[in-house]
Amino acid sequence: MGLLAVRARSRRELERRLLQAGFETDEVAEVLERLERVGLVDDEAFARQVAEHAFGVKRSGRRAVVSSLMAAGVAPDLIEATLADAGDEEARAEALARSRASRLGSLDPVKAFSRLTSLLVRRGYRPEVARQAARRALALDALRATEDGGNLASGFTRP
Repeated sequence: MGLLAVRARSRRELERRLLQAGFETDEVAEVLERLERVGLVDDEAFARQVAEHAFGVKRSGRRAVVSSLMAAGVAPDLIEATLADAGDEEARAEALARSRASRLGSLDPVKAFSRLTSLLVRRGYRPEVARQAARRALALDALRATEDGGNLASGFTRP
């Protein structure tokens, strides 16, 4: 019960922790079934809560949320169902990029673009979404149209 008092956990997380603590497999299965019956363990609610926190507070991308839910042992079909109504990832990426762009104003546009794109990719956004959001946040769309847009060694395109 102490594990559930700190934060919500998936069934698989609880199972792992209880088995590591030395409890027998049969005991763990019985306890988890009881906890599910009374509603203290609910993977669907857990997945929804993790996704809401990641998208709302942390402003993470879909890939990051999928990764954290998979690591917690949530079933892939439940993850897909949870993320089906996740909203517009491009809009979330652009909002995060705009909130961070002001901090990069003193940098060279190429360096600012690279840093902002890297931040977005680390937060779990697809590279193409990250590049587009960084470009818009830094107002580099006009600059890109005038340049050749050659590829950098990292695989990212110039702003």
